[in-house]
Amino acid sequence: MEIIIADNSGFCFGVSRSVDLANEALESNKEKYTVGPLIHNPQLVKSYEKQGLKLITKKKALDIKDSLIVIRAHGESADFKKALIENNNEILDATCPVLNNIYKKIRQKEDEGYQVVIVGDREHPEIKAMDSYLKNGIIVTDETEAKNVKSEKPIYVVSQTTNRKDFYYNIANTLKGNSGSVVIENTICNATKLRQDSAKDLSKEVDCMIVVGGFNSSNTNKLYQVASKYNKNVFRIETVKDLPLQKLSEFNKIGIIAGASTPDEIIEEVVRKMDEFTKEDFMNSLEDSLKKIYPKDIVTGTVIDVKDDEVFVDIQYRADGIIKLDEMTEEESENPKDHFEVGTDIDVYVIKLDDGEGNVALSTRRVQGMKSWKELLNKYENDELVEGTVSGFNKGGLTVDVNGISGFIPASQVATYFVKNFKKFVGETWDLKIVSIDERKNRLVLSRKDVLEDELEDRWDELEEGQVIEGEVARLTDFGAFVEVNGLDGLLHVSDIAWTRVEVPSDVLNVGDKIEVKILKLNKEKNRISLGRKQLLDKPFDSFVNEHEIGDIVTGKVVNLLDFGAFVEVADGVEGLVHVSEISWDHVEKPSDELNVGDEIQVKIISLDKEEEKIGLSIKQLEEAPERPERKPRRENNNNRRNENRQRRKSERNNSQNFSSDDDLNNNLGNLLEQALFEQGGDLISDDSEVDNVIDDFDSAENTEEKVDEDIVTLDSEDEDQAASNSDEEETEY
Repeated sequence: MEIIIADNSGFCFGVSRSVDLANEALESNKEKYTVGPLIHNPQLVKSYEKQGLKLITKKKALDIKDSLIVIRAHGESADFKKALIENNNEILDATCPVLNNIYKKIRQKEDEGYQVVIVGDREHPEIKAMDSYLKNGIIVTDETEAKNVKSEKPIYVVSQTTNRKDFYYNIANTLKGNSGSVVIENTICNATKLRQDSAKDLSKEVDCMIVVGGFNSSNTNKLYQVASKYNKNVFRIETVKDLPLQKLSEFNKIGIIAGASTPDEIIEEVVRKMDEFTKEDFMNSLEDSLKKIYPKDIVTGTVIDVKDDEVFVDIQYRADGIIKLDEMTEEESENPKDHFEVGTDIDVYVIKLDDGEGNVALSTRRVQGMKSWKELLNKYENDELVEGTVSGFNKGGLTVDVNGISGFIPASQVATYFVKNFKKFVGETWDLKIVSIDERKNRLVLSRKDVLEDELEDRWDELEEGQVIEGEVARLTDFGAFVEVNGLDGLLHVSDIAWTRVEVPSDVLNVGDKIEVKILKLNKEKNRISLGRKQLLDKPFDSFVNEHEIGDIVTGKVVNLLDFGAFVEVADGVEGLVHVSEISWDHVEKPSDELNVGDEIQVKIISLDKEEEKIGLSIKQLEEAPERPERKPRRENNNNRRNENRQRRKSERNNSQNFSSDDDLNNNLGNLLEQALFEQGGDLISDDSEVDNVIDDFDSAENTEEKVDEDIVTLDSEDEDQAASNSDEEETEY
């Protein structure tokens, strides 16, 4: 086996300078930090951390004071460096000199009126730092984005230092064809160019290529891409442990190239390891390293190639594994290149050892499923809650996604109250309790109600009657507002919203309002909370009573009319009653005959009942009572009537000629007696005689009238005639 190391492998000048400054920092007595990984090599970064050079984020770096901070080779913005210095920190700036030169060029060109366009990965720290020196820079990552760039200014194009030359110029020429004036500046680092050229030349000469470098290193990834264009057998490794022994045993001539962030010792270790093995040793080592793999196993493998529709994985078996689209998770299958990266380790499920083409059929989708079922079963046994997102609904309840597993919440387990509309819950994420689980039947039943009830139990214990608490208006009805207090729904009845009359709650409250309420009553068994808001407000009745007294005249508005009286609002939230008898001195049948709702009237306070909170009002007492007509004594009236009756009867007796006429038949007994006595001797009859008294008594009985209180009810002419007729008939019958 022949091993060839490419020219220009390992540290470039910029990385070497960063390492030297890091070593200098280790000698300082101050606290030492590097903002982000010093270089893209995890082994070297870990080594420095062990020696005291701590790795921190940019955000945390802004809180560091009185320390030594190393700026990595990829560079940082000028504002960021200034902020570190203002915190009294010592700065060791390891920014690559090539980048510092680019900063100067792009600032100068922007000042000259150019539109600066940067070609590269907008998430790469080098590009972020570069863009920070511009006021209005544009970053493009591919030719499609380049086609959409429009500028009235001349364009100045620069590249990420680790880009492939052909990739950069393809995008730059697209910009040139799309705009009038374009200046293309080749800012690809010369060290990067030399390594890529070496990778290209060596790949053409050997049976396979090994690219050594950090899996997160941009320049190492570019070397892998270049080598893959000229050789079908290219392997990416980070350290010697990643050497693909199975594959390497098949080749006679092997090339090695390392990225600019790869320390020499790692390259040397890889070469030394390969030199120590003969082909026979390789085979023996291979047999020892091969894993025993069976269908349905879950194993760890390393991604060795990613295509649009499949991913190849080294699982330390005599054949590579392959993951097809239908065996990826839903997210992975949308774009495998976004979710799989060459060199990363992943867990895979072994479907079968030979898919018909010599590869092991693998699945990441099933791994996730098996892990999820195992986790769910463990949570079920330990009575732990799980998190689920509502994905759909039907008549029976809700479907939820729990860590990739489809579960079901029956309608009775959705909430502590009856739910009619399930659609509103779609998309919400809840804590759920597992009711039952059966992996073989793919059945997972969950409950949200149990979780809510447990939470409610604790929340109920925190509440007590009379407590004042802040709540949020959750929904409004005609009869009141439901307010959420401490996670529980309470009812604020319309009558308890305010002391003033509230027709509907929406006149005063809105959904989402934060209000203070008082707990009036708690009923844990029925899950009911009665709330009051007006109880926290000043009572209008008390204020009114303190400011008024009986006899005061006030202005009010008629707010309600009933058969027995009218309710008048005499102040906000204060109403008094004008009884129907207090409306007018004249008789009033109904209040609505004299008043209308909304009328503004003056009233007199005639009573104040503080205990019952009642106010009596009067309209008629605003005026003097009218005078009544003078009434004559009842006895005098009766005497006059008796005299009139005597005179009438005497006249009738004098005018009467006989007793056989029809008129005579109408005479009463008194007349007959009086006539007989008269014939015997007129001198014996006087006005005060007993006969007259009898007659008077008779007449009095005849003319007795109905009395109401002290008034005499008089009859009209028709009633008098009728009464006289009735009287005559009674005398005849007697």
